[in-house]
Amino acid sequence: MKFKLLFLLVVSNFTILMAQSTSNPGVITGKVIDKNTKQPLPYVNVSVLEDAKIITGGITLENGSFSIKNLALKKYTVEVQFIGYKKITQEVTLSESNKNVNLSTIAIEEEAVQLAGVEIVKERSTIEQKIDRKVVNVGKDLIASGNTASEIMNNIPTVSVDPQTKELSLRGNSNVRVLIDGKPSNIDAAQLLQQIPSSSIKQIELITNPSAKYNPEGMSGIINIILHKNSQEGFNGSINSGVTFGVTPKVNSALNLNYKVGKVNFYTNYGFNHGQNENHGHINSYRPLFENRQEFGGSNLNTSHLVKLGMDYYINEKNSISFYTNQNIVNGGGTGFTNVDYTNALQRDSRQTSDSDTENYTQTYDLAYKHDFDKKGETLDFQANFSNTESPENSDYLFNQENPTSTRFTNNDIKRDTDYLQINVDYVNPLSETVKLEIGAETRIQKITNDFDETISEPSESYNRQGNSNFEFTRNIHSFYTNIGKQWKKWSVQAGIRLEQYEIEGDFQNVVTSSTPSENINDQSTIEDDIFAIYPSLFFNYKASDKDSFNFNFSRRVDRPSIGQISPIREWTTPLVESRGNPSLEPQFTNSFEVNYTRTTKIGSITSGVFYRQINDEIGRIIYKNPDNINQDIISYDNFDDNSAIGAEVSANLKLTTWWSVNASSDAYFKTVRGTVQNANTQEQERAEADVIIFNARINNNFVATKKLRFNLFAMYRGEDLGLQFERKPMYKMDIGSTYTVLKGKGSITARFNDVFETMHFAFDGNIPYRQTGAFYWESQTFYVGFNYMFGGGKNAAMQRKQRDQNETQGSGGLL
Repeated sequence: MKFKLLFLLVVSNFTILMAQSTSNPGVITGKVIDKNTKQPLPYVNVSVLEDAKIITGGITLENGSFSIKNLALKKYTVEVQFIGYKKITQEVTLSESNKNVNLSTIAIEEEAVQLAGVEIVKERSTIEQKIDRKVVNVGKDLIASGNTASEIMNNIPTVSVDPQTKELSLRGNSNVRVLIDGKPSNIDAAQLLQQIPSSSIKQIELITNPSAKYNPEGMSGIINIILHKNSQEGFNGSINSGVTFGVTPKVNSALNLNYKVGKVNFYTNYGFNHGQNENHGHINSYRPLFENRQEFGGSNLNTSHLVKLGMDYYINEKNSISFYTNQNIVNGGGTGFTNVDYTNALQRDSRQTSDSDTENYTQTYDLAYKHDFDKKGETLDFQANFSNTESPENSDYLFNQENPTSTRFTNNDIKRDTDYLQINVDYVNPLSETVKLEIGAETRIQKITNDFDETISEPSESYNRQGNSNFEFTRNIHSFYTNIGKQWKKWSVQAGIRLEQYEIEGDFQNVVTSSTPSENINDQSTIEDDIFAIYPSLFFNYKASDKDSFNFNFSRRVDRPSIGQISPIREWTTPLVESRGNPSLEPQFTNSFEVNYTRTTKIGSITSGVFYRQINDEIGRIIYKNPDNINQDIISYDNFDDNSAIGAEVSANLKLTTWWSVNASSDAYFKTVRGTVQNANTQEQERAEADVIIFNARINNNFVATKKLRFNLFAMYRGEDLGLQFERKPMYKMDIGSTYTVLKGKGSITARFNDVFETMHFAFDGNIPYRQTGAFYWESQTFYVGFNYMFGGGKNAAMQRKQRDQNETQGSGGLL
């Protein structure tokens, strides 16, 4: 059944190629650039019209160039159009004496009113489909949809965020690598996305099948979040500030400043986020003799400061050096409760409350040097990146039980410290006009220390227990890669290989002193691993015509266990469930195959694709009884048998009329979920699996009412998801918003009403090992109002910004 559905998707998305005549001798060529940045624009629509009717056309390449052939010798109108830019037309006459017309460089201007020299936040978000990635340019409509990166991710095609755990997934898989400005972070992805103000984000890159040049971690690919940065002459900047009204108001602001003089460019970005978030939920459990209803909820107050300071020094035309630092400071705290009420009077009802204080301080320092050789395109890059994260947490729990009454006090004091060093050297050499060679090396050194102190007391029982768990973990990865790319006519290919040596070492110590001598513990354990692995990659691209292109790629990837997955120290706890890692967890490896097809029309582009993943030693969740508490389950991780997943997706970036544009996407995934469940009869844990089909859809509409007023309508649907123990119900919502330009184009006011019908919540229904239903609610219905203002000015520097300054991860590594 899976393959029949997949076959239908493929047939429906890959259109039959049209044969083209080659008898006409006329040719029109040119190059399209951004009028303000002077950068080439790929995938721009170039149409050739005769008597106001389109007869042929094409799209620009990565370098902005285009060539339209097979034209009869007559008079034409050439129309250049790109979503978010003003349309340009030129008259062209082809004749016997002028068969080849070169329109030279065509500079197109963005539709939004521009203030020269200032990096502008666009009114609406746009999506660019590049060869190796999908780039989402974050506009005011996305900023208004949430205060943090985590909150706006659900509006990004093929990306989802779990509303309860905040776990990020790409194409239905949570094994995704998150980068900030192309660099890894010490912070867990779920936590990191909640710390970045949405107004500090410039772009979000989705790289679903990276080449050998990239770090191979993350089965479903890479999400790269790019923060704002300018490099314009003189002094300029912008400020973006907004308030979100939910249960309580929340503030989200960002300030961008830039000063460039001569060969030196200074820039800074400051993001501020402050607010209190409420959530609550319930679970009804129908286990015989233990029927109960659990009610839980919490309130978290967080304040985050994100500062980016940087400098670029252009030594001369061949050499440049850059330095920047990110400083991320988060202070938070929260309260929570869990109430368990049993139907059976013989069971003891319980109440647990919690009060926690958390901090997080991450500092990152990055130094980069680039040398351009005399040969065009030959470059040498060096980069060193160091980061340190300190994230202490102190939590108090008060647990009460009835019939008879008892009270237990628990204090958890956790200290986490992480150091990370990454050094890269990359060399690029175009051996000829059609062949390019890339060689590079990378070293990553990581050290993590977790220290956990727990104090438990039950005054009525004269019971006291003190424990200390310490986990020290080092991970060293040394790698070398090479890519070779070749292009001929309509075909291009890139082959690459990455060699990695992976070394880990961990020491765990657990000491418990209790008033009950049988509970005393003094354990020590060590984990070590040394793995050499090869990661090949292969890319094919076929440009069938100016309107049709196909792409096939393959890569091998790895998901190495995170510190949370292998640390035996408890992560969180409730009266009935506790979460901890598994030190024996092994990496899982994935062979990923992907085919994409892009169709370009006069109103935009449509991209469709299918992918297949073959997974070895899959990492999954397991549940088992706590040996120290028979009423509590422990959730952990383990390696399962080999698995596979298959899926398809379609996305469109269209300008339907002069006043209406649409970004739309849909995707479907077929996978097998594996894990452990409890047998309702024997109460033993058993391995189980289930086949799952997931469907998601999003549509983002932008309407231009006047030159100053725009409206936005967004809707999303996330289909039901079948797990081993329960079925998650569908989730859906609709948002509406508007933006009004003021102050002669220098400022704008944005308003947005999120989840208009308050339909967005998490709900489930399950029967394994016994019947359970439940739901989780958060502040999904909110109203946002924000103000954006741009100031300063100046002209673009003559020297083009190097690729690393563009804050992209890296190029595609070939001629694709």
